[in-house]
Amino acid sequence: MVLTAYLAYAAALAVAAAIPGPGVAALVARALGTGAQRSIPMLVGLALGDVVYLSLAVGGLAFIANTFAGVFAAIKIAGACYLIYLAYKFWTAGIEIQDVRKSTGKREGVTSFLAGLAVTLGNPKVVIFYMAILPVVMDLSNVSFNAYLLLVAITFAVLFLVMTPYILLASRARSFFKNPIALKRLNRTAASAMAATATWIISRS
Repeated sequence: MVLTAYLAYAAALAVAAAIPGPGVAALVARALGTGAQRSIPMLVGLALGDVVYLSLAVGGLAFIANTFAGVFAAIKIAGACYLIYLAYKFWTAGIEIQDVRKSTGKREGVTSFLAGLAVTLGNPKVVIFYMAILPVVMDLSNVSFNAYLLLVAITFAVLFLVMTPYILLASRARSFFKNPIALKRLNRTAASAMAATATWIISRS
């Protein structure tokens, strides 16, 4: 692959990722609810989900998404349930500003990561995007391992560059809400966004 092909892929992915969707909604809600640091595992999960579909597309194995539909559905429902749990937690108890500064536990990071992974795997538009854009920039019947690794690296880099501003803006917005009443409203806004995302995921099952 030539440099222009990689640049075209990166540009197309950046535009697609920047458009608000279920992944952005879940990530922003997570950042509003717990701050920037605790949102990173979810971002990693979202990005890894993209790499899964990228790998399927590169290997010409998009049919696997249908063959193992039950597995993807189970992962998707698990992620939706976790988002509902977070929504309930934020709505009823909320998170105090000082809690946001505390380090997250390993278990919470794993569940946040799995929720991000489930959101991406539960969005069929992702695999459609990769199957549509990849044939334009490369020959899927003859892909070297090095070219594949570079595509994976570009995917992670682009998604982090595009999604991180969403996290930072949401986290910064949260820091302005020092008043307990305002913070409670913000927690419930985050809860509503998470619940809406979970509902969208379940409705696509």
